[in-house]
Amino acid sequence: MTSISAELEELVPAWLTLPEVAERLSLPVNRTRQLLKEHQLAAVRRGESRALSVPAAFLDGTQILKGLPGTLTLLADNRFSEEESVRWLFTPDESLPGTPVQALAENRGTEVRRRAHALGF
Repeated sequence: MTSISAELEELVPAWLTLPEVAERLSLPVNRTRQLLKEHQLAAVRRGESRALSVPAAFLDGTQILKGLPGTLTLLADNRFSEEESVRWLFTPDESLPGTPVQALAENRGTEVRRRAHALGF
């Protein structure tokens, strides 16, 4: 978990702190940290306090966005850092169209995972 770049700050429109994520998921904060370790969610350090922050788009109401955990696992298997994974998920891809995170939100996870898998080859 690294300090956030200016580019990533521009790509991701909204962020949540771990306590905010925990509240939305109705979980204790320590369980939310475990979700990060399990690649169910990804977080980066940002701001002066360098607090861990999760892109708000990773949550769909009170649940983790469908398809996100599998995609994060594929990216981690391809040796992407958490910041690189977040950047990839929020970078526009004309072949989708839109961003991978938008495609996940629109239930097009198969295409997103296919692209994430191909990154390793």
